[in-house]
Amino acid sequence: MPLQIAFGTDGWRGIIAEDFIFDNVRLVTRAVADYIIDSGMRERGVVIGYDNRFLSDRFAEEVAEEMNKKGVPVYLIKKPAPTPVTAYAIKIHNAAGAVMLTASHNPPEYNGYKFIPEYAGPALPHITKQIEENIKKQHGFRCQGVLEEAEGRYGRMVEREHWPEYCSRQETDPFDEYIKHISKLVDLEVIGRAKVKVVIDPMYGAGIGYLDTLLQKAGADVEAINNYRDPLFGGGMPEPTGHSLGGLRQKMKETGADIGLALDGDADRFGIIDSSGRYITPNQFLPLLYYHLMEVRGLRGPAARTVATTHLLDRIAEKYGQSVEETPVGFKYIGQCLHEKGAVMGGEESGGLSIKGHIPEKDGILAGLLAVEIMSYHGKSLTELTEQLNDQFGRVCSRRLDLRTTAAEKDRVLEQLKEFKPRTVAGQKVTGRVTVDGTKLLLADGSWTLIRPSGTEPLFRIYAEAESMDRVEEIQQEMKERLGL
Repeated sequence: MPLQIAFGTDGWRGIIAEDFIFDNVRLVTRAVADYIIDSGMRERGVVIGYDNRFLSDRFAEEVAEEMNKKGVPVYLIKKPAPTPVTAYAIKIHNAAGAVMLTASHNPPEYNGYKFIPEYAGPALPHITKQIEENIKKQHGFRCQGVLEEAEGRYGRMVEREHWPEYCSRQETDPFDEYIKHISKLVDLEVIGRAKVKVVIDPMYGAGIGYLDTLLQKAGADVEAINNYRDPLFGGGMPEPTGHSLGGLRQKMKETGADIGLALDGDADRFGIIDSSGRYITPNQFLPLLYYHLMEVRGLRGPAARTVATTHLLDRIAEKYGQSVEETPVGFKYIGQCLHEKGAVMGGEESGGLSIKGHIPEKDGILAGLLAVEIMSYHGKSLTELTEQLNDQFGRVCSRRLDLRTTAAEKDRVLEQLKEFKPRTVAGQKVTGRVTVDGTKLLLADGSWTLIRPSGTEPLFRIYAEAESMDRVEEIQQEMKERLGL
């Protein structure tokens, strides 16, 4: 079982009591502790946060215990906290990193384990690879039956009274410091003058109380739903998509709200409902935000987007003489652009974003506040602003199509994609082929399509963007037929 533990796009996740069990959490924690020790940062300690899922607080206690056994000081957050807040606590304590117990937007039977390094963004592949190697080494000791005798790195756990003197455990609450920090990144005065009415849906997750506090501080009229802990997430998934926010739409209709904001289970992803009841997709909001940062705030710098995210960002960047950093799917790569390449904003079509001046970790709380700022500044709905942006830069429509296959079919298509170089798609000449993450075809009219396999299951995702939804569907249908999906 332990050798099957692997860090995916955003940490290790598993089903509670099946593979996400206390023994495996302890095993991963020792591997993370050894990474911290090998990095020469043991004395800086580690922050530990957890969400509202079943046993998350208990798992956090075990992580704290194992870290202390390894001689790593601990800052244990005293109550459920969002992933971006846990990440920001690294900066507060100058810690070597953080462990976050969460399965984000997954179903309630899941839990997960994220390691966030000292730069306060998602762990890059070379870091998770080292942690996985540490896990395998520990498993090797166990299989050989010599774990009890192995002193040092993977050795037996000593009694508490013999732990290193500098090893400690402190409770911490980063709430106030995080609120103070975010208040500097958002124009609360503009929000206050607009007297907006906002409904918030934290989806029973760890983001309860954050948007409320900040918007009320600004002077907005705020109501909240689903703002108490429910490990079953109301019988659904804590994923803020257009299909899952019916309750938010209904509450907005009842109250006449100007905007609705939702967060996923650990509040690192966002969902937005406009006053008309329309779901504003991340692919629609990211260009609005980048344009606002450039045009209104006067910032300059590249935008970072994943290979699956809208090219409307590219058109805006071109207007201001800026570049776009295209990355593989996964916010860790966006975070790297924010941290190392001076990106003004980075985002992904799945609902993660951050901006310059913040930590390089996706933050749904910040995203929601920026949405209210944009609407308040212009005095228009996000739908109206989207139409204005389309008029200026050209209309684009985006969609992702998920297609399940068999394992054999997946292997066949993967082989086919290696030499998949069509000259035309849907009547348009193919002008470029990108293999950053999957196979992406750029077309002469500015549209594009991406065929990307799932890394964990027999499934392909076909992304497409074009000037109309009819064209998007035409492109996706042709890709299905050509690949036999």
